[in-house]
Amino acid sequence: MNKTKRKIFEISMKLFADKGYDATSIEEITATVGVAKGTLYYHFSSKEEIFNFLVDEGMKLLKNSISIKTDKMTNSLDRLRAIVLIQIKILFKYENFMTIILSQIWGNDERSKLCKRYVFEYIQMIEKIVKEGIKKGEILNKDPDVIASGIFGFTCSSFIYKMKHEEVNVQELFNEVDNIFIKKLHP
Repeated sequence: MNKTKRKIFEISMKLFADKGYDATSIEEITATVGVAKGTLYYHFSSKEEIFNFLVDEGMKLLKNSISIKTDKMTNSLDRLRAIVLIQIKILFKYENFMTIILSQIWGNDERSKLCKRYVFEYIQMIEKIVKEGIKKGEILNKDPDVIASGIFGFTCSSFIYKMKHEEVNVQELFNEVDNIFIKKLHP
C-alpha cells in the first residue's frame, strides 16, 4: 500500500470510528488527508470501497495473526489462550478498527452484513478449535458455538474495560480472562 493510500485508509478509519460511517463525507476525508478528490478516487472508487477495504484488511490482520500463532500449537486450550491474547492486543492497538466492526454489526444494511459475515467467520475459527478440543478431551463437551461466541464476546468486553480505565495492562487483563473463562473449559 503506497503512502497516500495508507493515509486515506488511516484517516478514514479514524473518522468512521469517531463520527460513524454515515456522518463522514468524502469531502471531510479528503480535507483531513490533504488530497484532492481525484487523488482519493484514484485509490478508492467510493466511500463504500474505503469501508470495505478497511474491514477486509483489518480482519485479514486478525485472522493471519491468529493462524501464525496457533497453527503449530497442539493443545486446544493453549490455542484458545493465544486467540484471546491476540484479540485483546488487536482491540487495544487497533481501537478504531474494532470500534467500526462492533458498531456496524447491528442492522441489515450492506455494511452491517459485511461486518456480521466477518465476525461469524472469525467465531467459526474459534469454534473449529473448540470442536477439536472437545474431540481430544481437552475441552468440556459443551456447545462449541456457545463457547466460541462467548470467547469472542468476553474478549470484546475488554474493550469496554479499556474505556473505563485509563491505563490497562494487556497481560493482566488476559490473565483475568484466562482465569475466569478459559481455565473453566478444562474438563
